[in-house]
Amino acid sequence: MSPRAKSAATKEAKPAPTRKRKKKAEAGSVGLDASEVLAVPPPSAVAQLRGQIEAVGGTAIATYREPFGGFWVALAALPLDKIKPTPYQRELSKAHAERLATVIPKVGRFLDPVIAVPDPDGDGFITPNGMHRLAALGTLGARSIIALVMPEPEIAFRILALNTEKAHNLKDKALEVIRMARAIAADPRKATVSEVDVAFELEQPQLVTLGVCYEKNGRFSGGAYNSVVARTEEFTSEPIRKSLALREAHAERLLELDEAVTAAVARLKESGFTSGYLKPIVVARINPLRFVKQGKDDARPDFDRTIDRMLDGARKFDPSKVRAQDVAIAAAVGGSEE
Repeated sequence: MSPRAKSAATKEAKPAPTRKRKKKAEAGSVGLDASEVLAVPPPSAVAQLRGQIEAVGGTAIATYREPFGGFWVALAALPLDKIKPTPYQRELSKAHAERLATVIPKVGRFLDPVIAVPDPDGDGFITPNGMHRLAALGTLGARSIIALVMPEPEIAFRILALNTEKAHNLKDKALEVIRMARAIAADPRKATVSEVDVAFELEQPQLVTLGVCYEKNGRFSGGAYNSVVARTEEFTSEPIRKSLALREAHAERLLELDEAVTAAVARLKESGFTSGYLKPIVVARINPLRFVKQGKDDARPDFDRTIDRMLDGARKFDPSKVRAQDVAIAAAVGGSEE
């Protein structure tokens, strides 16, 4: 047998790598049985929660243990003016709220409870997932709303991370995350909380930095830089009130880079290029990480050194090296700024 044939035979004989599958839970093995949701008396925190609901003119309809995790919840009717969105979530979409206000009367009833927790800074309640529903019901003149109320205010951050009421774009999500981070930093009861501690709620470390950029410039092209920042940022174990200073410094560097990239785009336009994909093209050309593969255990590239190289590339960007077909390809495969 020739060496080539032996090699081929060896490759064929080599067993395929086995992929470990996540063990699927056995049907009916998780959480509480339906008969168990009221099987034990509620703790004192639930009695306190009922008192908070009644104190604002609401009605606690029932209290029970949520069947999946076994945590206590109150089903309550709350006055509409005693519940408001969490202060750190994205901006209201007027169009989305108006669509809801148009649909609800056609059904003639509203059957979608919001989630609510006590407002730690007031006498009412806040909702992490019902902003558009509150706005729609307010437009329709509703007096109250049904809510699933939980006694733990911190659950609002987790619910917000899972919010699917209206799809987020990058700007929405980044602003939501930076507002959560600022709310934690401003709360003296959470002086030691770090990004690592709330990594689930913040979702991705680059969102904190991009959120600062969007705060400073609502038209910031975060999508063009998201992949670079994602590879260079990681959650820190320092208290958030301290780590925010680092995020803000990084945001300043990104905004400086964006100015240099915008100038490079202007030079492209002066050379006759007209496309909505010019900024992603410039960023891709100056991105030193573009063709660098990063293993799971590899150290992250340094943020400042990466931005330094990109700044240098943007300032030296030569429009003559861009071809019309490059722009056409970018438009065909996508890669817009958001």
